[in-house]
Amino acid sequence: MEFKKFKEMEIYPSRDLSYDFLGIHFENPFILAAAPSTDDLEMVRRGFQMGWAGAILKTTSIEGTTVDLCYPMMSTFEHEGQRLFGMGNIDLISEHHIDNVETRVKLLKKEFPEKMVAASIMAGRKEDWQRLVERLEKAGVDLIECSFSCPQGNIGEDPGKMLAQSVSATELTARWVKEASTRVPISIKITPHVTDIVEVANAVKRSGCDALTASNSIQALMGINVKTFTPYPDLGGRSTYSGMTGPAIKPITLRTIAEIARHVDIPILGTGGAGTWSDAVEFMAVGAGVVEFCTVVMHYGFRVIDDLRSGMSHYLDEMKFSSPEEIIGKALPNIVSHDELPRKRIRNHIHEDLCIG
Repeated sequence: MEFKKFKEMEIYPSRDLSYDFLGIHFENPFILAAAPSTDDLEMVRRGFQMGWAGAILKTTSIEGTTVDLCYPMMSTFEHEGQRLFGMGNIDLISEHHIDNVETRVKLLKKEFPEKMVAASIMAGRKEDWQRLVERLEKAGVDLIECSFSCPQGNIGEDPGKMLAQSVSATELTARWVKEASTRVPISIKITPHVTDIVEVANAVKRSGCDALTASNSIQALMGINVKTFTPYPDLGGRSTYSGMTGPAIKPITLRTIAEIARHVDIPILGTGGAGTWSDAVEFMAVGAGVVEFCTVVMHYGFRVIDDLRSGMSHYLDEMKFSSPEEIIGKALPNIVSHDELPRKRIRNHIHEDLCIG
């Protein structure tokens, strides 16, 4: 989709899209995910001014944590001329430590008290996880998201593996985080890179945490330069696996959210591949309470919120829904096992003039 299509489309009058989720009031279902677009105070301000309901500030850490970033860190996956069908990144966490993020939370809550201001955290020790929670609560944050799932390298049971790839480590660490929280909902951001996502979701529920963020980017090799044989992105002739985001991973995220929603009674924040209002409807229909956006914002800018709100308003009127909340879980009864599918035989009709043999 070209940017001009966002500018030229007719904007449907926005209706009231607000509702409560996790005890927090959301102006609409659309929030900014922890990403480069939330790693700068002025950018978050701009997003709020344009109408985003909330933002999760890019993943922060305790002071003294080494953040050794590599550049260039972004690459694209093209499909039929669409430049950002998928975007890969080898980014890790924010260069801004908790002291900086505390200040941003305080400023944003003072300027935009009606917005949902959240922060994402990552740590390696119990003391650091809990200290991050305590400091963010004092700063006035509305929600804390814990990154257990960075595909580019994380602190888990085994170096280089994702924390959320271990059921026991997920439950233990999530319990540490929840123990430190006194008023703020805690959401654990998990990964689809597991054998059984339901096992991991149940571990989070047992920990006492309030929600799950499902899910994260997909570990990928973004492509190979066939003349130099260097993978993308090219860092002096070498590269590594990226975390892929964007429309290419939407079907995986839908399945991840649906599996959790069908088997575990826990609220879900949906993220990973949503770019339009109808994508958000799909995420909510399989169980997400709100939807986080990343790649589409980096591609087109914060102004896409106009299309998201307009499209959702039109959809609710068309469907005669009073609130976006009514969408949540609507598709779940229609997802069944293969054995439960109807066995009615349907004869295909072949268009001889279109058939390529």
